[in-house]
Amino acid sequence: MGEDRPRALLFDLDGTLVDTAPDLARATNALRRHHGLPALPYPVIRAQVSNGGSALVTLALGLAKQAEGHDAARTYLLEAYGLAVAEESRVFPPLDRLLAEWEAQQRPWGIVTNKPRAYAVPLVEAMGLAPGALLCADDLPVKKPDPAPLREAARRLGVTPADCWYIGDHRRDMQAARAAGMAAVAVGYGYIEKGDDYRGWPADLWFDTAEALVATLLGVGRQA
Repeated sequence: MGEDRPRALLFDLDGTLVDTAPDLARATNALRRHHGLPALPYPVIRAQVSNGGSALVTLALGLAKQAEGHDAARTYLLEAYGLAVAEESRVFPPLDRLLAEWEAQQRPWGIVTNKPRAYAVPLVEAMGLAPGALLCADDLPVKKPDPAPLREAARRLGVTPADCWYIGDHRRDMQAARAAGMAAVAVGYGYIEKGDDYRGWPADLWFDTAEALVATLLGVGRQA
């Protein structure tokens, strides 16, 4: 699986590489205000961010995905988010240092996200990131947990899936990585719902913190 010395890194975006929850929380509470409701606490919203816009609508308004008014509410939320996708978002430290060293070693890396391209691209650009591959929700007919986006990202990086670590903060990330033939790497610092033990996910490696992940990968890089 290439667990010892990955040739390439692939990251989930929200909650794994970039802390986007503050901007998504602001948009979620904008939707609440639009409906005359008080703001939700930040930790409550943060735990749902990895589940996408529809989950945030359900959280904000109690509207199930198929309920009347859900689609209009999702549009409102995404429009509010699109006005400022990177106002408070930041790359999780010290992943910025990891990527700087990874690029200095001319090692490939990329991003595979279920975030639509209209929001992912300006976010990535605002963070000053330059992934060798960026696969978004609307780039292929399928998205995670389907393994196809991960395999396509590896192809664009010029490596085999077995050469890659896929790093994510959701069970579906691990499912996609396993199905793609990549090392599935779970991180516990992301947007994980209360009661969901990330060490119970079908991963190959687990890291409680970004610091632990970086320490391992930089050690790997020095050995290769």
